[in-house]
Amino acid sequence: MSEIEIRDDRAAGRLEALRGDEVTGHIAYFVLESPARALVPVHTVVEPAHEGKGIAGSLARELYVMAAREGIVVAPLCPYVVKWAERHPEQAPAADPELLEAAKDWLRAHPERF
Repeated sequence: MSEIEIRDDRAAGRLEALRGDEVTGHIAYFVLESPARALVPVHTVVEPAHEGKGIAGSLARELYVMAAREGIVVAPLCPYVVKWAERHPEQAPAADPELLEAAKDWLRAHPERF
């Protein structure tokens, strides 16, 4: 079985897991600009044929790595990423509650995005 490649499509707001040319899963996200810059994952999807292979966890981990590399935080709204972060606090620092509220407000104001 080939390795999973993770690719960030920032313009589309998708962090994608690929095996060869096949997208096996993704995290849909947006970039919050205010009150602070943050990556905000909204939902995680893994194709049924690829469930149980650690793809969602790999995507969540990479999202936090990307944020750290950019010097910003993750403000998770996606239930899967929230649970993953709770299980991996050493890799996933908690977001400020004010930032989470701002992310929820942004999502309510832009329902067409997701």
